[in-house]
Amino acid sequence: MGNIIKETKLPNGNKIFCLRETEVPILYEQIQGYIKYGIELHEGDIVFDVGANIGLFALWAYQNCHKNVNIYAFEPIPAVFNVLQANAQRFDSDKIKAFSCGLSQESKSITFAYNPNASMLSSAYPEDSNEIKNQLNQSIFRNLKYAQKNFHWLFLFPKFMRPFFIEKLMERTFKIERITCQLKTLSEMIREQNIEKIDLLKIDVEKSELDVLLGIEAQDWQKIKQIVVEVHDLEDRLQTITNLLKEQGLSEIQVEQEPLFQGSNIFNVYAWRG
Repeated sequence: MGNIIKETKLPNGNKIFCLRETEVPILYEQIQGYIKYGIELHEGDIVFDVGANIGLFALWAYQNCHKNVNIYAFEPIPAVFNVLQANAQRFDSDKIKAFSCGLSQESKSITFAYNPNASMLSSAYPEDSNEIKNQLNQSIFRNLKYAQKNFHWLFLFPKFMRPFFIEKLMERTFKIERITCQLKTLSEMIREQNIEKIDLLKIDVEKSELDVLLGIEAQDWQKIKQIVVEVHDLEDRLQTITNLLKEQGLSEIQVEQEPLFQGSNIFNVYAWRG
């Protein structure tokens, strides 16, 4: 397992720890899109970052709230958690609390598919790794103009050669390792940490998003003011999740698909109380 922690610099000049420097620009660009539509972040807020990876969104929220925000960051993959914890300790471990577990609909230990070459694609559904690989492959090829920033080297080759190199990239990326990880429920963490409110719940967990939401007990839904969640629309999951959010009072909902994922089953859902 690739556990060597490296250091790199973000566009804003901050130095952070990471596992693979090539992942950082992609992750950093992605987190910029979480705060939009009716989603707001203010000083003094409490944020649950589920699927925190190395902590880029947590760090971004911490700095944009002028270091006055309480963030609970969850990452189940041990190698990735170590980097998250190192970043939290470098910046402010009192305000950015890192937890070495994922969130789901019940507490248990399960086998994850860990992608050392693309940790952000690690999943609690190892059997779906090929499906995730095919989705990403098709999305990059179909929407290559939107991927130019992060895959600029592809444009050095003639068009007819690009599918070959994309396929090779996917083969290298999806070299998974099976590891055991711990899961808890969101309501368990609310009780353990004595949380009275969650101003923003951000969920990016590669197909486990519904599991996370089903781990919220009835009495805890009113504590959650806003949710941003990446949804893989399998078996009508997008509709299931938007219906669930509306039923729980998050009546203002915006569904978006990033340009790179146009034509795929990957969407972002933004929900807040009216």
